[in-house]
Amino acid sequence: MRKVERVSEGAPEVSIEPGTLYVVATPIGNLGDLSPRARAVLAGVGRVVAEDTRVTGALLRRLGLATPLVSLHAHNEARRVPELLAALRAGEALALVSDAGTPLVSDPGRRLVAAAGEAGLEVVAVPGPSAVTAALSVAGLPAERFVFEGFLPAKAAGRRARLGTLRGERRTLVFFEAPHRLAESLADMAGTLGRERRAVVARELTKRHETVLRGTLEALAARVAAEADQRRGEAVVVVSGAEAPPAPDEAEARRVLAVLLQRLPPREAARAAAEITGLPRNRLYRWAVEKDGR
Repeated sequence: MRKVERVSEGAPEVSIEPGTLYVVATPIGNLGDLSPRARAVLAGVGRVVAEDTRVTGALLRRLGLATPLVSLHAHNEARRVPELLAALRAGEALALVSDAGTPLVSDPGRRLVAAAGEAGLEVVAVPGPSAVTAALSVAGLPAERFVFEGFLPAKAAGRRARLGTLRGERRTLVFFEAPHRLAESLADMAGTLGRERRAVVARELTKRHETVLRGTLEALAARVAAEADQRRGEAVVVVSGAEAPPAPDEAEARRVLAVLLQRLPPREAARAAAEITGLPRNRLYRWAVEKDGR
């Protein structure tokens, strides 16, 4: 049985296994959030596979590490993944990281992880910081069930169309947004999802200038538009889900159905009553047949 980690009284002793791909979460801001296990893995693998080698190189230097780096991003993954798979098969241990946070959450790397898994190679999670869960933890909105939508489309028409598909979503919504689009996106959310929807904008999480703004989408859109400081740094927007529609009134539905049956046959009356009341058409049809005596 493969033993990944042995915990002692001091720092954990991590066993780096040959031919293993480690998926390592890195800090989203505060360097102190990097786990001792993550540091040990970054120090012990043959190479670190990075979204941007400049960003990860700066992190490794701050940690006092000199592990070689190799880039993996949208423009080179088609040719790079076979090379990395060959290295894993040859016994080299690799660590996959993103620029910040947990890899594969709106970041490249999925092809490598999927290919390694399909090839029967070990893929091991080294969990840690995540902007999604960090924002949810401080938002104070329901987090038992949520939908992560990543970045909305950059163009207004596409953004509003995507938001339109989420208007009735009852789970909490989580978005990433770039600073230069934050005000516009909040305004589109207010216009599409509802001005009074409760929301939270968590900006620069774990960093020196971290802010967590709470309010309605309308109020947040106005504040971010008015304050330039709130348009700096990456943001996570957490929006409450849509309220459950009110339960249809059965007595009122029967009254509507009775009126319609005076002018329509049962099947058509049931269909029209369903559109008006929101009750299931099959149930209304059963009532219509009973009332009509058929």
